[in-house]
Amino acid sequence: MDRANKKTMRLLDRVVIGLLVLLAMLLAGLQAARASEVVPSVGLTHATDGDGGYKPFVGLAVRSSVLPMVKAELGVAYRNDPYENGNLNVRMWPVTTSLWLAPLPMFYFGGGVGLYHTTYDYKDGLGLQDETSSEFGTHLGGGLNFPIVPAIASLELNGRYIHLREKGTLLAPGSIKQSFVSTSLGVAIKF
Repeated sequence: MDRANKKTMRLLDRVVIGLLVLLAMLLAGLQAARASEVVPSVGLTHATDGDGGYKPFVGLAVRSSVLPMVKAELGVAYRNDPYENGNLNVRMWPVTTSLWLAPLPMFYFGGGVGLYHTTYDYKDGLGLQDETSSEFGTHLGGGLNFPIVPAIASLELNGRYIHLREKGTLLAPGSIKQSFVSTSLGVAIKF
């Protein structure tokens, strides 16, 4: 990657991180006016081009109502997937923002954007140096809420399709598809 592209990537990273911080501050300000939720979750991801089937991931989100039937969310997660017959392990820390429409109290759908900080970890015996990058991605999805304790907590099922651009690797010509599907189960705790 040449110097101009690296500079552009750093600038893009700073802009996205600045927008995420701004959204977090807006969510914190809305907390006093409207109910907010913290949603720890566990789930499974399935890479569209990975070696294995479903892999576990963990996540944490903060969600708040911004308008009637509209919620904003800031989330972080961790996942990893093997590629190229186990010679490449892709570890990812997505930081995402989402807008969810909730026409019914138990159902929501929507999408958002995120910064996907990714490490490409090559198998030790290959003599290849690991790479790390941050990339912009989008997602679409939805979920269901099932009240456990009214006005305090609910069980949540969420599904998403995450679209990322293809990435060239040092192992083979061409590129790997980084897009993936995730399904999670969490507990939305209201505060």
